[in-house]
Amino acid sequence: MIYIGCDHGGLELKAAIKKMLDGMGESYTDLGTDGEQSVDYPDFGLAVAQKVAAESGARGIVICKTGVGMSICANKVKGVRCGLCFNADMGKLCREHNNANVLALGAANTDIETALGIVRAFLATEFAGGRHAQRVDKICAFEEGNG
Repeated sequence: MIYIGCDHGGLELKAAIKKMLDGMGESYTDLGTDGEQSVDYPDFGLAVAQKVAAESGARGIVICKTGVGMSICANKVKGVRCGLCFNADMGKLCREHNNANVLALGAANTDIETALGIVRAFLATEFAGGRHAQRVDKICAFEEGNG
């Protein structure tokens, strides 16, 4: 399952991503927002991250104006590794090397075509494991000891 959420600044990009996901036959749940009224991005970033953390194999996509606020929120949830990506190579590598399970996008600094390429790369890539697993395990161990 893919969980997707945005604040008011990410509505147009979220709509484009949902249209692409529909075309790909991907299952997703939209956790909001649904209107242009100003909202607090943590409400949506945390909701997506909590769903991803609670469901094995789930992935999330969070969108705000810069992507920074959403990535900060998502990374506060235990078990979430969120990467803010600006190109498809980053979308691929955050999965392959970091086992990221949430993707953050900035609607004001990433055009729709680029963002769709990032999402495709993020969803198509699996974690490579190997030496990367040791590194991710260190992060998870720290999280367990300090969470």
